[in-house]
Amino acid sequence: MTSNSSQHTAPNRLLAYACLALSMSLVGAYVALTKPLALALPVFLLAWLRFGIGAVAMLGWLKKPAEEAPLAPRMKLLVFLESFLGNFLFSICMITGVSMTSAVSAGVIMSVIPAVVALLSWIFLRERIGVRVWLAVACGALGIGLLSLAKHNVASGLDSGAAQQAWLGNLLVFAAVVCEASYAVIGKKLTAVLSPKRISAIINLWGLVLMTPLGLYAAWHFEFASVGAGIWLLLLFYGLAASVWTVWLWMTGLKSIPAARAGVFTVMLPVSAALTGVLVLGESLTPIQMAAFAVALAGMLLVTIPGRSSPSTVAY
Repeated sequence: MTSNSSQHTAPNRLLAYACLALSMSLVGAYVALTKPLALALPVFLLAWLRFGIGAVAMLGWLKKPAEEAPLAPRMKLLVFLESFLGNFLFSICMITGVSMTSAVSAGVIMSVIPAVVALLSWIFLRERIGVRVWLAVACGALGIGLLSLAKHNVASGLDSGAAQQAWLGNLLVFAAVVCEASYAVIGKKLTAVLSPKRISAIINLWGLVLMTPLGLYAAWHFEFASVGAGIWLLLLFYGLAASVWTVWLWMTGLKSIPAARAGVFTVMLPVSAALTGVLVLGESLTPIQMAAFAVALAGMLLVTIPGRSSPSTVAY
């Protein structure tokens, strides 16, 4: 009986892992692609249009299922915080930060997301963090150390003004890291009472409400005719990826995976962001950066490859 149960849960766990990895890969891709978008559109207008696209796409997901119990006041607060931190603040900090630094540099800073998620899940969710998760976090720390070395070599060739702007951009990206880690931890609480589709639709709607005053002000002073068709297509991809696909995939995977373990998959975010910067935006990737990403991916494998455990327990 236990053997059959173990065989049944293994594919489900692998599917959850795939959802988490794909979600963070898409996040990394659209984070990098916000650089050309932020050059063409004001930050607040860009974020507002992103939430608007998501609201239209997920209109059918807002309807409350008959079997869903009414939300307690605490859960309503968590839904708001999920949107405020994971959507509203994350979008502002990330879009502004990436516009002031490079996609590769943003990838460097986002490498610490797994460590921050593990720490927050231990503090707020009381999740037990096993040796392999901590080893995976250590791989992420080693990766960011290597990437920081590579970044230092590149930054040494910048003038003081560009270096100062890059420093502020990096600080904003780190603020986005804290928002993303909070999003992962709060999301684990929400998956216990709401479906992934409902979570995606509700937090996007909150994001739209919060961003509307700033977005309307930016739209009032903006010349929309100056934007080319390619930017509008890129904006459509960004809106669907940021508001719909990545959130649904993340919540689907998080439903059956502890937050600390799921947090390790955020390593795909910086990897994807940096690779998109290289392949799409024409940024450079050094051998040190490649080694750093290899170390980070090794950390993810530490979590995903099944370990030896008794039939009645699962080691995290």
